[in-house]
Amino acid sequence: MLTDFLRDHATAIALFGVMTMAWLGWAQEDPPASWRWRLGAASGLGVLLAVPFVLAVIGSWRTPSSLDEGLGGHIAIVAIEVVLIAGGAIVLAVRGGARWIAWWVAMVVALHFIPLAVVFGDAAYAILGVLQAAALLVALPRIRRATHSSSRLTGPIMGGSFLAFAVVSAVVFVVRHGLPWAV
Repeated sequence: MLTDFLRDHATAIALFGVMTMAWLGWAQEDPPASWRWRLGAASGLGVLLAVPFVLAVIGSWRTPSSLDEGLGGHIAIVAIEVVLIAGGAIVLAVRGGARWIAWWVAMVVALHFIPLAVVFGDAAYAILGVLQAAALLVALPRIRRATHSSSRLTGPIMGGSFLAFAVVSAVVFVVRHGLPWAV
């Protein structure tokens, strides 16, 4: 994102590239035919963005991180996120609402970025989470009217936002630190 910690910055870009691929992959569960090539191409962009920043993470592994002091908070937030995602998905599946699982997972993921902004000392995480949650709420009436899986809309919302934030963050990274494989 926009942190001063080189390793955290590279890690966020790499993870957001992978999350782009994952969410746009989930969107390919049942997309309109005209969306398929766009979803596939954007997924590929996510992977292409992730690879060089994984190299930057490896190259900067011994540099400071906000997790040097905030690891406990990060673990707690992720643990709560996992419990909420799993519990909600199980409840939805048992109650016949499996088509809503993607929306539920997306909303929990979006909201978990708000407290992560505190852990990482980076307001960009909160901005991402708020934008994702708002977009998911705007999509809610359309998903309610549909009969297809919520992944059709939540996948592009999440994948697109991750890709956009990764690209902006990558530009900031290159300006600040140079090419990711040269770190």
